Amino acid sequence: MSITAVVFDMDGVLIDSEPVWEKIRRAYVVEKGGHWLPDTQQRLMGMSTQEWSEYLSGTLGVREPPETVARDVVARMSEHYDNAVPLLPGAVEAVQRISERWPLGLASSSPRALIDAVLGQTGLIEFFTVTFSTEEVDRGKPAPDVYQAVAAFLRRQPTDCAAVEDSSNGLRSAHAAGMRVIAAPRPEYPPAPDALALAAHVVSDLDELTPALVGG
Repeated sequence: MSITAVVFDMDGVLIDSEPVWEKIRRAYVVEKGGHWLPDTQQRLMGMSTQEWSEYLSGTLGVREPPETVARDVVARMSEHYDNAVPLLPGAVEAVQRISERWPLGLASSSPRALIDAVLGQTGLIEFFTVTFSTEEVDRGKPAPDVYQAVAAFLRRQPTDCAAVEDSSNGLRSAHAAGMRVIAAPRPEYPPAPDALALAAHVVSDLDELTPALVGG
């Protein structure tokens, strides 16, 4: 496989946002009379906005329609990012390093408003040729739709792309699209063993993400 483009996930790869998502959604569920379950955060990781808002509204018993759930939670996330974007160590350097070799895309489960806020505030937007939210495709991760959309925009075959992911659903999504998968898991939210096994390489931090590793 000859790599001709690289696609990054955002949450959990470039920014340490999964704890923020968990804190905000957990508090919202409790506030609205729902029930947060032990496996809720793992289930939500990779879902599109429509999917997780429906899950909170239905399965977790939040007494609001999905549209209201999504609006309220995203507003709280946006307020958090206005104060500080939790960039992971080495994120800017890794993106810059990889961009010197290949065009970059972003395939995120965050809504468009949060993608633009994060990339704009951190300056990372200048490195990406295209960004897609799972809001903008039919299905969220683990379906391959968002990775396929990025590859199509870049005019690349998915099999000629590498993807950098952290979550079980993200790893499954990129692999289902046919991409070479690099896993960069967060220790607080380890992916399922079967999902991690789909990765060609596993890195413990972004300093290990080099062109030689991605292309090899």
